[in-house]
Amino acid sequence: ARVLDIARRLSLRLARGEAMQEEDGEEGCEKHQEPLKVFCKEDQALLCGVCRESRAHRAHTVLPVQDALRDYKEQILARLQTLREDRDKLLEFREAEMRRNW
Repeated sequence: ARVLDIARRLSLRLARGEAMQEEDGEEGCEKHQEPLKVFCKEDQALLCGVCRESRAHRAHTVLPVQDALRDYKEQILARLQTLREDRDKLLEFREAEMRRNW
């Protein structure tokens, strides 16, 4: 859910052509008031440059925000396609059962 929320917010901002950092700090690091530039895969969280270099994240795998957004968007779309296919199969099965019962 956190990844989906982050992807949705970043996708909307990219679609509007906004920069990845907000001047008012809305999307900045709460602790350091720095722009969020990387995504920590282990913690599934956006990080600023200061947080990235902290002991808590130094050994973690991080990606630039745009790369993480693209990767997660691809995963979400692939899973969505699978869910749609499963739904279609279930609807076909339901329809066949309803016809059989009639």
